[in-house]
Amino acid sequence: MKWTKELKDNKALAALDAEALRKELKAAQKELYVLNMKHLANELKQPHLLKVHRAYIARLNTYINAN
Repeated sequence: MKWTKELKDNKALAALDAEALRKELKAAQKELYVLNMKHLANELKQPHLLKVHRAYIARLNTYINAN
């Protein structure tokens, strides 16, 4: 699958420190914003990416709060 941005798996996220997780979270939120804007303009060809990125953001928040 070719996504707009490669998402890290759980092992890669567990290896990151708190600052790197926050940077990854900020980037994921920005990507979700762009996807939402494309979806509202009917330009998004893969609407399933919205759900994937929301879940990824939730996973990042879980790792940040665990530290």
